[in-house]
Order: sequence, then C-alpha cells, then structure tokens
Amino acid sequence: MTTVVFADLVNSTGIFESLGDAKASQFVTQLTTHVGKIFTDYRGRVVKLLGDGLFVVFEHEADALAACVVIQQQLQNQPIHPGDLPQVVQLQLGVESGDVVEIDGDCFGEAVNNAARLADLAGGAQILTTLRVYDALPSMLRQQLISLGPLFLRGKADATDVFSVQWQQEADSEVTVMGAALQHAAGSRRLSLVFSPSAGGDVRQSITLDPPHGSAQLGRSLQSTSGFGIAQQIHIHDNRVSRLHCSVQWRGTHWIVSDASSYGTWVYLGNEINPVVLRRGECQLIGAGHLSLGCERHAPGAPVVRFKLDSGF
Repeated sequence: MTTVVFADLVNSTGIFESLGDAKASQFVTQLTTHVGKIFTDYRGRVVKLLGDGLFVVFEHEADALAACVVIQQQLQNQPIHPGDLPQVVQLQLGVESGDVVEIDGDCFGEAVNNAARLADLAGGAQILTTLRVYDALPSMLRQQLISLGPLFLRGKADATDVFSVQWQQEADSEVTVMGAALQHAAGSRRLSLVFSPSAGGDVRQSITLDPPHGSAQLGRSLQSTSGFGIAQQIHIHDNRVSRLHCSVQWRGTHWIVSDASSYGTWVYLGNEINPVVLRRGECQLIGAGHLSLGCERHAPGAPVVRFKLDSGF
C-alpha cells in the first residue's frame, strides 16, 4: 500500500495574472521547493512537480498527514503575500492510500487519481482524505478527522467516504495534532453566498458570513429579522423554493447547510458533477460550489446560490 498526496496552489491563474509570468514562476518554484522539502522531511518522495503543485508518495499514512498538517500550519502562521498580491497564498491537499504501479519513476493507479480528485475538491487550507486512510491511522489521530459523508468524486460512479483533517482549532484552545500545537485563525473561514437570478423579478443578492455567529436563511417567503446573531437572508421567488428552504450556520469548526424544504436542496461541492442531495438533511460546506434549491442546477431557470469559503467572488 502506498499513500499518495496531491498539493495544489489555490488560484494559481490569479497569481500569474497579478504578478506576471516571470515573477509568478519564480514565486511558485520557491513555494513548491519549500513544500517539497517538508514532504521529504516526513519520509515522502516527490514524484513530480505539477506546475502549481506537487505529487508525493509515502509508505505510511500518518507521515503523509503529518506533513500536510505542518505545511498548512506554516502557511497559516506565516501568511504569504507575494509582491502586490492581495490574497493570502493557500494550498489544497488530497490524501489517499492504495495500490500504486510505478513505471519509469512515475506512479499510476486509482489511489493517484483519487488523491488528485480530493485535492481538486478541497477548499483553500483544507486537507481531504478517505475512509481507507482513516482506517489505517492510530485511534488518537483518527480523532482529528471529521466525516463529510459519502461524496461522488469526479469520474467515479460510486460514492467515496470523505474526511476532512481538522488541523485548526477554535481560538483560545490548544491541542496537539500529530505532534504540532495548532490554533485557529479568527475569521479564516468567512463564507460568501451569492444569488444571481437568470430571469424574473429577482435581483442579485449577496451576503458574507463570519464565524462563529454568522448564519443565513434561503427561501421564498422569509420573515423579517434583525439584530446581532440573527440570520441574514436571501429571498428567491420561485415555486420550487419553499418559504424557508434551507439555512446555513457555523457549527463547531465548519459551515453546515440544513435543508427544510419540500423538494430538497442539491449541494454541488467544488468541480463535482454529482451533487449531495439533501431532503431534510444537512452537510458540511467545503471549498466552493453551488446550492440548487428545489431542483438540480441544470434544470431550466434553476434557483442556484453560489458559495465560497475564505474569500469573495
């Protein structure tokens, strides 16, 4: 069994547009070299660089996750703003274990494909992994993994049990995660919601939520609310949308969307084609994606709300 890690730079296109090709290339090379050294320090082998990321293999799952945690910790504690770039540089990481075939120094197999898909699904500063990795870890380390439930990874017919590595903690608390003391950076998980109607009388609406008190309601006929800690609202006039269709709130260390509708809420995470369909259920929001209310997002005139963690659109 081999453990595979994919590390991708978030919004590399924007970095190149902001800095120019020469300066951005120099920065990305320095970043990947530094990150690669951390991986090798934890007994990983860098198979190849991916332009704006790395492909790494390990013999042991615990080593792979420990390296990923240290990388995210360093980026959090020493935020990088190359040049005049307004955004903080972040990595999205995917980790999977399985049988790997090595040919001429390169590696192939389902574990490689899954790790790449997990990195693509992850949001900035997130680490996603699977039940296979979870089962291989000591019980102490398993406590740092939170289940996101079965998700459909791009190109796979069957759902995969996905876990998020909770390497951040709430402010004013300190724990040891794989040997490193970590703290949560306040405000690092801001959530943006945007509704852009395709037709009809609705207007574009957007709201921004900050933990731990931010919350939102999405629906067709919401009651007016005001005051500290009261949910912000997005009103959508569509017969497929219930009066109170769904809500979003901060719970523990992440944002949760809860369906309260008649027809359900379709949650599209990252670039995944297959949604998580909620019918009076809930799921965690990660990275960026879409909430389609009352129907799938490809339905004519579907009422779709975009979401994104950490930064605006």
